[in-house]
Amino acid sequence: MNAFLFAWNPEKWPWPDLEQDVKDLEETGLFTDAWSCASHKAVREGDRAYLIKLGKEPKGIIGSGYISSEPFMGKNHRGQPRMRILVNFERLLDPNKEEILLLDVLKSGSLAAQHWSTQSSGIRIKPEVADELEDVWQDFLRNKRKG
Repeated sequence: MNAFLFAWNPEKWPWPDLEQDVKDLEETGLFTDAWSCASHKAVREGDRAYLIKLGKEPKGIIGSGYISSEPFMGKNHRGQPRMRILVNFERLLDPNKEEILLLDVLKSGSLAAQHWSTQSSGIRIKPEVADELEDVWQDFLRNKRKG
């Protein structure tokens, strides 16, 4: 399975419903959203998806899930035509209210081989980084629940 990184920068694209989307996911176990996908020729339904918050601090991973559609032509948040995909999120964190997996962690060890501060959404995560990211993310979520 491949893994892809989707980028959100609140300075470029406000997400006014984020708090409600997080609650909906916690209550129903389902939140699906469309994202632009630079690697649309490589992405497949069932691939792993991670969402990174960029822009102002805190920066880091705020969500994960699985790609749930084939790529399709749609419009981005500025109304421009872009190849898009749907992501079924299994975890989504509100960086204004809770701790996220910080960019500093992603820039350390073997994870540093990946470019995290991407200008494009939907880039492929290097295969040698993807498994390590999954382990670090799951450890982070387990420790977050304990704390």
